[in-house]
Amino acid sequence: MNRITAKINRYTRRKRGIRKSIFGSPSRPRLTVRRSSKNIYAQLIDDTSGQTICSASTIEKDGKVGAGSNCSAAKEIGTRIAAKAKEAGVSDIVFDRNGYRFHGRVKSLAEGAREGGLKF
Repeated sequence: MNRITAKINRYTRRKRGIRKSIFGSPSRPRLTVRRSSKNIYAQLIDDTSGQTICSASTIEKDGKVGAGSNCSAAKEIGTRIAAKAKEAGVSDIVFDRNGYRFHGRVKSLAEGAREGGLKF
């Protein structure tokens, strides 16, 4: 097994372990984070119905963030997803870091969501 395959396997194992214990309900949906090298994405998911309640990312047409791959952009996405959640009537959530370490952009997004009024 080469180095890249091993890295992907470690990531998917972490992700599976986290998802065993986290489940989004209609009263407390799951806020999941997806990170790429250039952008960051966040969405609120109700796992009982399998539907996305709202989403925010650095590549949205209506509110594009300049540099999508830094902590300030992630914090902006966190506050944006919190505002959209408030419009949908959601204040309590379950945070799903999706196998990523809780630091850097993921931590900034969580802090922005907390500042926007989401409780987790």
